[in-house]
Amino acid sequence: MIVWLALAPLLLLTAHTAVNALLLRRPHRDAITGERVAVLLPLRDEAGRVGPCLESLLAQRGVPGLTVHILDDASTDGTADVVRRIAGGDERVRLLTGDAPPAGWLGKPNACRQLADAAADADVLVFVDADVVLEPDAIAGAAGLLRRAGVTMLSPYPRIVGAGRLVQPLLQWSWLTFLPLRGMERSPRPSLAAAGGQWLVLDRAGYQRAGGHAAVRDDVLEDIGLARAVKRSGGRIALADGSRLATCHMYGSWRELTDGYGKSLWASFGSAFGAATVVVLLLLLYAVPVLFLVSPWWDVALAACLLGVTGRVISAVATGGRAVPDAFAHPLSIVLFGWLVARSFHRRRRNLLTWRGRAL
Repeated sequence: MIVWLALAPLLLLTAHTAVNALLLRRPHRDAITGERVAVLLPLRDEAGRVGPCLESLLAQRGVPGLTVHILDDASTDGTADVVRRIAGGDERVRLLTGDAPPAGWLGKPNACRQLADAAADADVLVFVDADVVLEPDAIAGAAGLLRRAGVTMLSPYPRIVGAGRLVQPLLQWSWLTFLPLRGMERSPRPSLAAAGGQWLVLDRAGYQRAGGHAAVRDDVLEDIGLARAVKRSGGRIALADGSRLATCHMYGSWRELTDGYGKSLWASFGSAFGAATVVVLLLLLYAVPVLFLVSPWWDVALAACLLGVTGRVISAVATGGRAVPDAFAHPLSIVLFGWLVARSFHRRRRNLLTWRGRAL
């Protein structure tokens, strides 16, 4: 009985995943907005990826007041030339040349600040990364959901494609499993916040009240930092499933993935002790049961493994991911995640963290 009771936490977490999946907000298709919407696209050496992104932005519909502000952040690969070729003479596109980050600023917050300043007349700000490709209804749908939900900041998670099928799905699974979505929306606590910087939608006035990107000038995870700043200023945030309206090709190889996670995973935790505690608990819940499949408690271990797989399947179905066979590798995914966390802290201690050629 005691051994079977050990399944209770897994059962509760899997049930919580299912409830969150049902509550998950989703932008509408065929939406129309009369607001002035500015899409803000920071670029640094993105010549190989910006094309599909920009083409999808120029194909948006239902947003008569759309402008696209693009900042070339000291690219050396001809990114600005690609932008000019695709944009042609489209009057909606405004290409800026970025200034170097001032002392105390990281590159992306500095680029986003300049873009927001350039879109001073917009009602809604939409931050998009170059690896995101949007469906034609995406911007209007997200702007509409921002208003329907009554929030200051909306984070619609795109469908993740590309390298990292063992690790990338843990992003959506983690907040569906451990974060009470409606409670997060109602709670004023900045610590109860989540966001994905690939695609963010903000009310312009609320963004300014929160201090804009100046409030997160030195934050490696500027997306979560911005969500917390919004809450500190009295605003509200919400997560949404954007998988039907957007895809994000974050990493093209395992090396790119490890570098990307390495620069920021350490910042996801309050301390090395906190990170170790989280990783150990995840391993106990989702990886260790595999070791007992050949023990006298094989039936309990099998039930534990199946609960973990079920949570991953629910998450994949809810967010446009691939459920089978990927979900059955969930224990291995947790082990790889633990290794990536340890690697990130190790590289930070040795001052080896860089991104896009800049030291962090």
